[in-house]
Amino acid sequence: MRKLKLMEHVSLDGVIQPSSEDGFPYADWTVPYRTPAGRDEVLAAQGGRFDLLLGRRTYDMWSDYWPKAPAGPMADGLNAATKFVVTHRPESLAWGPFEGVGPDLVEGVRRVKSQAGPNLVLWGSSTLTSALLAHGLADEVLLIVYPVLVGTGKRLFAEGTPGCSFELASTKTTPSGLLLNTYKLAGPLQPA
Repeated sequence: MRKLKLMEHVSLDGVIQPSSEDGFPYADWTVPYRTPAGRDEVLAAQGGRFDLLLGRRTYDMWSDYWPKAPAGPMADGLNAATKFVVTHRPESLAWGPFEGVGPDLVEGVRRVKSQAGPNLVLWGSSTLTSALLAHGLADEVLLIVYPVLVGTGKRLFAEGTPGCSFELASTKTTPSGLLLNTYKLAGPLQPA
């Protein structure tokens, strides 16, 4: 069975929004902290071979960039990965290889996880992240924590995400101040 790892760039206050969409005032707030050391840690965390689980919005943004990006470990890995896309319009997908997850997110992800193949990585979707955690489908969460407070913007975990507990699996740091914290899902959060 494949494992599913949720990976996300996040500010100290939980913001994941990286672009200036919807009037967001802090476009590209992650860029000053990105270094070769951080890139190497992210590549190692993804694994040598992986497939992607993507929401439609992330798929559309990435399909405009990654197929045209210069060759290198990140672009090569993302372009080679099968993209399992959560969409109601699978016929409009073009950046492949790809496959629609199907109309039922939970059953679709369970089906994909049960297939033979490399582990799955989800980048960039607070909506999917919350739903996957609610149904116990995520195996690990990697938070790439930036030493900034953004104050406003899209948050990693949507309001109403059920309580979960995690075990810290590893922490790594980079010279620019990034923390790469990997957590394994331990189960529902139990009241004290």
